[in-house]
Amino acid sequence: MATFISSSSSLIFSSNLPSLSPPSSRLSLYSSSSHSLSSSLSLFISPCNFLSHQPTTKSRTLLPLSSAFTVKASSASEKKKVLIVNTNSGGHAVIGFYFAKELLGSGHDVTIFTVGDETSDKMKKPPFNRFSEIVSAGGRPVWGNPAEIGKVLEGSAFDVVLDNNGKDLDAVRPVADWAKSSGVKQFLFISSAGIYKPTDEPPHVEGDAVKADAGHVGVEKYISEIFDSWVSFRPQYMIGSGNNKDCEEWFFDRIVRGRPILIPGSGMQLTNISHVRDLSSMLTAAVGNPDAASGKIFNCVSDRAVTLDGFAKLCAQAAGLPVEIMHYNPKSIGSDAKKAFPFRNMHFYAEPRAAKEILGWSSSTNLTLDLIERFEEYVKIGRDKKPMKFELDDKILESLKVPVAV
Repeated sequence: MATFISSSSSLIFSSNLPSLSPPSSRLSLYSSSSHSLSSSLSLFISPCNFLSHQPTTKSRTLLPLSSAFTVKASSASEKKKVLIVNTNSGGHAVIGFYFAKELLGSGHDVTIFTVGDETSDKMKKPPFNRFSEIVSAGGRPVWGNPAEIGKVLEGSAFDVVLDNNGKDLDAVRPVADWAKSSGVKQFLFISSAGIYKPTDEPPHVEGDAVKADAGHVGVEKYISEIFDSWVSFRPQYMIGSGNNKDCEEWFFDRIVRGRPILIPGSGMQLTNISHVRDLSSMLTAAVGNPDAASGKIFNCVSDRAVTLDGFAKLCAQAAGLPVEIMHYNPKSIGSDAKKAFPFRNMHFYAEPRAAKEILGWSSSTNLTLDLIERFEEYVKIGRDKKPMKFELDDKILESLKVPVAV
């Protein structure tokens, strides 16, 4: 039976855990109000490697800090040459775009290497059609095949390389091997929180068990073996201007047309939806604190969870329109279930515990305000008036015995 829910409130969960300190990490006195690079005083604790790639068992209790430490001042204002190897499709492309702009704003030298050809149709879409913003800020965009990165960037040298393209070792190895042979000091990799095994104890935290056969896991293992300074980031869902993969737009498309939001299951499933600026600021913090970040894995997410029903309500609130939420059994539409809804039909919620503790990072995602901004852009580009078909939605409504409007 269909379940109808009003849009009067939203369910958002925040983790109110006690402050946890790693047993052996570097604590940076890092400003959480701004993630631009600045001089910082750092405390170095004993040298063992907290949250490295090694742990495979679930450990949620971190030991207290050792009382023995030395104080060392370090400057985080050093200008660095950074290369971003950026995917040409999917939701992760916007990460490289935001990261490039933030690095440039912090005074770094940035080259963004996008997979493919500059003249391809993909470059007519966001965020690629906004690369003029990177150029005007002093950045350099280039295009090519990552397998031939040495030829494309012949004569160039970099301090930091981010691979925001490969999902398995075959794709990342050419970039990693070239970076190693070129003397790159720090290698960053965009992995995925999707590699965690399902858990009965959400949220996912760094050190939780991962799927051994996941491509990203193989990459994390490889870079940990060949680089002295490496960092892996595991993002989830994200929103933000320039994203070319539907997230909030999926909800806006239905809300502005007076259609119900069809959510599989109970709608109480928890997930994490971050503004992409949170991902960018975490990456920038790692570049500014290479010693602290070295050998670490960071859940690259905001620090709050939201229910699927709650996100639908927040989207409606941002649009200033009512919403009707209906629930259905995804088995009723068979193989189409994964296509029918943009999020996983399960609790899928990670927490950025390591970034907070090690980098002094803090989240700035505020879905209530961020979705208002996103809806304004949605209307500005005219998507609210674009003709659309909702064939899968109609199939679900038919299974629920709900009349479909002609």
